[in-house]
Amino acid sequence: MTEPAAQESALARFALRACAWAERWFPDAFGFAIVAVAVVALAAIAIGVPAQQVAVQFGTGFWSLIPFTMQMAFIVIGGYVVADSPPLARLVDALARLPRSPRGAVALVATTSLLVSLVHWGLSLVLGSLLARALARREPLRVDYRAAGAACCLGTGSVWALGLSSSAAQLQANAGSMPPALLRVTGVIPFTETIFLWQSLFLAAILASVNVWIAWRTAPDAGRTVTAAQLGITLRARDSSLPPPSRPGEFLEYSPLGNVFLALMIVVYLAHEAAARGLGATISSLNNYNLLFLAAGLLLQWRPRRFLRAVADSVPGVTGILVQFPLLGSIAAIMTTATTADGHTIAGHLGHAFATWCSHDTFAPVVGAYSAILGLFMPSGGGKWIIEAPYVMQAAIELRYHLGWAVQIYNAAEALPNLINPFWMLPVLGMLGLRARDLIGFTVVQFLICLPVVILLLWALGTTLAYHPPAIPG
Repeated sequence: MTEPAAQESALARFALRACAWAERWFPDAFGFAIVAVAVVALAAIAIGVPAQQVAVQFGTGFWSLIPFTMQMAFIVIGGYVVADSPPLARLVDALARLPRSPRGAVALVATTSLLVSLVHWGLSLVLGSLLARALARREPLRVDYRAAGAACCLGTGSVWALGLSSSAAQLQANAGSMPPALLRVTGVIPFTETIFLWQSLFLAAILASVNVWIAWRTAPDAGRTVTAAQLGITLRARDSSLPPPSRPGEFLEYSPLGNVFLALMIVVYLAHEAAARGLGATISSLNNYNLLFLAAGLLLQWRPRRFLRAVADSVPGVTGILVQFPLLGSIAAIMTTATTADGHTIAGHLGHAFATWCSHDTFAPVVGAYSAILGLFMPSGGGKWIIEAPYVMQAAIELRYHLGWAVQIYNAAEALPNLINPFWMLPVLGMLGLRARDLIGFTVVQFLICLPVVILLLWALGTTLAYHPPAIPG
């Protein structure tokens, strides 16, 4: 069943024009990262940092995020081996049979991405991509492959940080995970004061609804869709069967005993960690979070050979992370440690300006806009809260602003630049065979509409919360 061209919305026409512009002018993800490094380097030189020191900090910071890079890579790998397992593959195929129109298919991908991102943002990217591929294979549905790919990115571009995998909320909830300097400022802020606030749940529900509506309205009608085949991308259905073993030495590759043993070891370790540190502190560790999904992947894939095949298939989704995360480390180093003769940094200048402009009434919009701008150049998956938190939370205390909501302001605004910075699109691009310029026309519409909505809601909902002094341990 197709939709007549007359029903194509103004948003869809705008998205298609933006796609045409991006196709001509927008750099690919790696090019975008190079531009970001250049902008930050020139800004450091402009405030008086010697050029040689900028280069030194670039090199120093380049390797600073290697552990975090591997953690992010394993988030994608863990999400992929779970999503690509036979049980979830059957679920994906069942979901792909639901839509009756190209727009409905895009809306389904958007809904899936958004809901799953509240639990695991890596899984949302992978599951959304596999669903987009399954929908693109359906004939005669003719799903717009670009719009479906853009819909895969909506979870990481909007609500993920308002859910369980929020780096900032997880950090603030666990004293053992917090840097001592931050702990002395904010104390412990439990989930009940951040992601489980009714205001936070309301914000997530409104934002997700807006995202799905925009995805529906911006998807081209059946007459103007661009399919995977038109983009030169061949999609083949996944064959989950394994060839029979050809020699006795392959026994361990086909026996589920190895997967069950490794999964059991992981479960026992995580149970020990939860008993010793508490469930919240255990799950807040990215290492443990990744182990949990690897255990699930081992069991769902069942046989070692199938598990290893899924890991190999996930590699294209992490190549961009491996190459570009070091550039993020360089950007962070230049912004925070490249200093002028009088000890000033780019981050320090931003923090001073932020503190100068803020009042209790303007705290939410100023922090939100600041976090969004910084997130454009430092797409850290929430990790840059370590940089922002000391002066943001100190300002919140001085202004007697609700500390938990200050965390949520950061969470909601920090995710939005992921809609236009192609960094977090990399796993989707790798799995779908697309380029950032193929998606950006659709995601920029999401960004332009969601930014004022988020800033307005952050301000309005913040007025319903009263200040509580920080609970400093000891």
